[in-house]
Amino acid sequence: MKFSEVDEQTWPELQPYFDTCVIPYTGLSGRETPLEVTSALERLRDFMDLVEVPFKGRVVTYPAIQYGGESATKLLNDICHNVKFSGFRYVIIMTADIELSQSDVPESALVLSQPRIKASGDNPLSAAVARLISELWKKEEGS
Repeated sequence: MKFSEVDEQTWPELQPYFDTCVIPYTGLSGRETPLEVTSALERLRDFMDLVEVPFKGRVVTYPAIQYGGESATKLLNDICHNVKFSGFRYVIIMTADIELSQSDVPESALVLSQPRIKASGDNPLSAAVARLISELWKKEEGS
């Protein structure tokens, strides 16, 4: 579910079921051409579909962080902290193009970095993403 699909009347009763927030991260530099930006956003959209479609009903997608740089990981950490404070148990960062790890964003519950997943040889990508999210939920619910 996208953040914009949540309405004031139904959120209080739905909130207990939506325990996971996804923060998309594009990591643009500002040096990209309009065509490169479009391609980057399309890759992120396609990667996000691997979570938004199969986990609809438990995941809320927040607005994307579009630009990267030296302070991007601090911003991502701050946002993860704040989103957890607002009531989400899990915060997942998703990026289609940027090499990012859990140690880069320790406030997140999980970082899904498409380049890192592909480099691990864990195929198909959709199965790897589903496995990582399921493992997160099982691990956290078991503790």
